[in-house]
Amino acid sequence: MRVRVLGTAAGGGVPQWNCACPGCSGARAHPGWRRRHASLAVQAAEGRWYLVNATPDLGEQVEDCPELHPGPEPRRTPLAGVILTDAELDHTLGIARLREVDGIEIVATAPVRHALLTGLHLGEVLTPYARLDWRPLDPGDRPLAEDSPLAVGAVPVSAKRPRYAAGLDAPDDDAPDEDAPDDDAPDEDAWVVALRLTDRTSGRSLLYAPALAAWPDAFQRAAESADHVIVDGTFWSDDEPLTSGFGSRTATAMGHLPIDGPGGTARRLAALEARTLYTHLNNTNPLNDPAAPQHTVLWELGVEVAADGMVIDL
Repeated sequence: MRVRVLGTAAGGGVPQWNCACPGCSGARAHPGWRRRHASLAVQAAEGRWYLVNATPDLGEQVEDCPELHPGPEPRRTPLAGVILTDAELDHTLGIARLREVDGIEIVATAPVRHALLTGLHLGEVLTPYARLDWRPLDPGDRPLAEDSPLAVGAVPVSAKRPRYAAGLDAPDDDAPDEDAPDDDAPDEDAWVVALRLTDRTSGRSLLYAPALAAWPDAFQRAAESADHVIVDGTFWSDDEPLTSGFGSRTATAMGHLPIDGPGGTARRLAALEARTLYTHLNNTNPLNDPAAPQHTVLWELGVEVAADGMVIDL
């Protein structure tokens, strides 16, 4: 199984269009610092790929990934669908950019599906253009297709809803979402999940958690059994949103465990046998600067920072 890292930035990317912080200014001066929104492309079979999250950068990410290019027929694409870790705008807005195909396969948990259909009205907006084919995402490792060695399972990590879904009620059993399957009762623990991607041929696996508000026991067990672990590196420190002058809440309060500090994730990752990497870097994160001393701290712990375009073979 091959995994391509399409992007490694948090919401807004690096640089963010309306920001002149040191990270964004540095990325404008040094194109090598630029990061697109966090996403993966995962090979399910020969010539068949899935996106993990559909970001606003989707079109550019596809163009930069040769395996995702269309052909040889004019409208044949290797892109088979999208797997969602949550319902945040930065991970779902790109779905609208797939409307040129006949059908879009979307693999998501029940609350994520409900948010997209009821909060964003994605079905009403897109079905005049393309059919939405929903597939459930749950803790059981399910193959993406009968002929695919790739199995996908969800590890719930947070009940944090996106802002637009804060007031959404559970679906009315008497009036289910028109485009949703019958098993539509949302599990509040599955608003944000980590993905366990397993190659059933080799037995090797990758755990992907671009948003991590907590480190539950189930996530620890999944991390201990994985060969690669890619996790939320939004903020270096818990007070970074405050000290940067762009936020009024700590990283933890915003739903992102910090990298450094007593409650940080760096030392948890260092204790794992897996190859460990950070993704989803905010533009205020000092790790956006390749010369920042924080890179040395991670290097001494044996932890890496993922880069746009990197390839992982399992």
